[in-house]
Formats: sequence, C-alpha cells, structure tokens
Amino acid sequence: MIEKEYKTITSVTGPLLVVSGVKGVKYEELVEVKVPNETRSRFGKVLDVSQDKAVVQMFDPTSGVSTEGTKASFLGETLKLGVSTDMLGRVFTGAGAPADGGPELVPEKRLDIAGYPMNPYSREYPNDFIQTGISSIDVMNTLVRGQKLPIFSGSGLPHAKLAAQIARQAKVKSGGNFAMIFATLGVTFEEADYFRTQFKEAGSLERSILFINTASDPVVERIATPRMALTAAEYLAFEKDMHVLVIMTDMTNYCEALREVSSARKEVPGRRGYPGYLYTDLSTLYERAGRIRGKQGTITQLPILSMPDDDKTHPVPDLTGYITEGQFIVSRDLYRKGVFPPVDVQNSLSRLWAAGVGEGKTREDHGPLKDQLFSSYASGKEARDLAVVLGESSLDESDRAHMRFAEAFEKEFISQGEFEERPVEESLDIGWRLLTMLPKQSLKRVKSELVDKYMPKNIEGHDK
Repeated sequence: MIEKEYKTITSVTGPLLVVSGVKGVKYEELVEVKVPNETRSRFGKVLDVSQDKAVVQMFDPTSGVSTEGTKASFLGETLKLGVSTDMLGRVFTGAGAPADGGPELVPEKRLDIAGYPMNPYSREYPNDFIQTGISSIDVMNTLVRGQKLPIFSGSGLPHAKLAAQIARQAKVKSGGNFAMIFATLGVTFEEADYFRTQFKEAGSLERSILFINTASDPVVERIATPRMALTAAEYLAFEKDMHVLVIMTDMTNYCEALREVSSARKEVPGRRGYPGYLYTDLSTLYERAGRIRGKQGTITQLPILSMPDDDKTHPVPDLTGYITEGQFIVSRDLYRKGVFPPVDVQNSLSRLWAAGVGEGKTREDHGPLKDQLFSSYASGKEARDLAVVLGESSLDESDRAHMRFAEAFEKEFISQGEFEERPVEESLDIGWRLLTMLPKQSLKRVKSELVDKYMPKNIEGHDK
C-alpha cells in the first residue's frame, strides 16, 4: 500500500477537509488523518478531486481538527468490507465493525463497498414467491424474489414493527438457503435496540446480519451503511448461492445525510435542498437487487422510507418510485382504526406480482382471487363513502353487502397480530370466506369452477 502524506489542509468545514497540493489522488480513496496530540487516527475518503485539491469526506467527527499540524495520508485503496459466512448471526456498526461483543471477523475476502454494476444483459427476470406471512402483502401485493419493493410510511406510523415482522417471518417457498440483511440508517437508540431484541427473541438472528447506524453516528457512516449491507448481500447471493432479503430503514435519513454533505460542499441545491444527483445516488443502491444469469442466489430489497407530511411527491419517495418496482403504502387512516399492519392495499403496488403467483408457486386461484378482492374492496369503500353523504338506507342490498365486506376485509384480512404468521394458503382461504358475504352474481373476476372449488359452502350470504 502506497501512502502519500500531506500537511497542506487548507480548510475544515463540517465533515469535509480540503487538502491542497495533492498528486495522483483518486476518487473514493481512503484517507488517514492524524491530529496532533492524538494517538488514534481518524479516517475519511476522497469525495472530489479538482486540479491539485482534494475534498475529503470524514467518517469520524472533525471536532479538534485544525489546519495546522494535521497530516492527511492517502492510502491508495478504496473502502472495503471483509466478508465471510461467519457474518451470519452477527451485529455490526454502520462502518462494518463488530458491535455484539463477539470476536473480530476473519474475512474470506475484502470487497469494495461501491459494488459492481450488473450487466443488464446478464440480468434475469425476477421470479418466485417470498412469503412474508402478512396477508395484505402475500395475496394483494406479492413480493417476488429478486425484486426491489419499498415501504412508504409516515411519521408515527408502525413501519418499524412491520419491518420487524417481515424480517422474522420471511421465507422462500421454493427452497434454498435464505438469509436476511437488516440495516438501520440514523434511527434512535430505542429503535435500534428494538430490532436487535426482535431478531434475538424470534430466533432469526442466526440467519441474519445486522448493520446498526444510529442518529448519533457520523453522517458519512450513514452514507456507507447501505453499501456495506449490499456488499455483504452480493457476497452471500452470488458467491454462496443464497437468497438474500435486504431491509434498509430509514432511507429518508440516508437522503438527509446526502443533503448535509452536499450543503457542506456548497453545491447548488435541487428540489427541497437535496442534491441534484439524488436520483443517481439512489439508483446505485436500488439497482444492486436482482438475479444474474448462471447464479443460483438472488437479492431482494425492501427499503423503508418515511414521507414528511405523508407527501408522496416529496423527492425521496418520488424518486424511489421511479427506480423501484412498486411500493407498499402504510395507511394513517387504517392505523387510526386500530388495523395492524395498516397496509393500504389500494394504493400499494407490486409491478412484478404476477411473476410470483400461480400453481407451483402459490396456488392456482391466487391471481383471480386477488383481482376479485381488490374490486370488491374498492366497491365497498365507494359504498361506504356514499352512505356518509346519502345515508345507508339509500343504498341497495348489493351496496350494503359490499360495505359490510369492506369492513370485514379490513378487520379480518388486512389486520392481523404483530406476531401472527399466516401461510399464503391460509390468507387465500380467508379471502374466499369473506367473498361469501357478497351476492354470487357480483363475483365477476373469478371463474365459476374456482368458486365451486375454493369457496366455502353453506355460509349465510353466499347465495343471496
């Protein structure tokens, strides 16, 4: 390793240092900073190089760093993560250091956390079903292996509980080794401890890797944490043939970190002060999900982001929606009704759901039943809104049946306990049972042979 040492630090602004008179320095190169009278070095990376000046983005706080006497050594290599299957069952900091009191990891190899772009030609179409044990996801907006499907939430909504439930229960139906990588970005100590406890109590830590970055950790570490998680995922998926589900929360905190660094660099801001390259930066994370031809393993992403003021047009959810293949929406209205998990099935969308359902994956009736439930629920909500204006007595019998169906659908299908895991077959059976509340002639999206095969008989309301 070739080190180039300089004593020419000209400015210190927030998490950034500017070093002048540099030669041969490269983008993303690691930098060791030695402060006078300190035995421990601080570290950063090269953020920008212009002529003979390098902007260094610090991983450690810059308090106490002055322009006089401080040395910057450019190490000639980029930030890497040591990876091994021994990472499973371990908890790491957002910088990749062990945080569970266990031994230091002996890596099999060291990988650049920036990753390597997937050749579009070598990508395979996402396929196969991931069961989360949550009816509103498994039936209505199916998660497919190799997909990137974010959760859009709002302040005060239980997205942390939803994420923990998915992490505990997720499994692939088609077999194969399954692993979970969970990364927290700028969360509180209480939330970080909640996730650790949930993994341990559920016994799912042994198949999981946790990267914990809290709000008190350096901003630059928050930018590196998702890349650490995805690097570990690529190693397990494409070198160890595992099916990996990556959950990252909260991506809005990650974007706030980007905005803070951009402001320190005095860049021209884009929408709402976020950097103009926010879309490009997010794509370097989200596009690391998928399947590669010739590889047995897959990477599925479930990033979670909070929408300020529940605004879907905010830059973070807006740009995320352009890159990913749909979204789950956490509903404030359902949450106020006491429904958990409060997933808004109408506004949620999984663009690849059809690739993960059907005979041999879930069940032959999955697709038609999902369409019928969606249509009937929409009709029921319309009838409910109409009853508020005109009164329930103004509705005909079919409208009243659909209104009762909508209430039951929210209470019995969408709502389930925080620790209740439903196999997809049970969720489908609940859907058929609820359809018995409707007149048979209104079931226009399911074939009669499926009705005869799967709908329960002798239930009041079926033949009305």
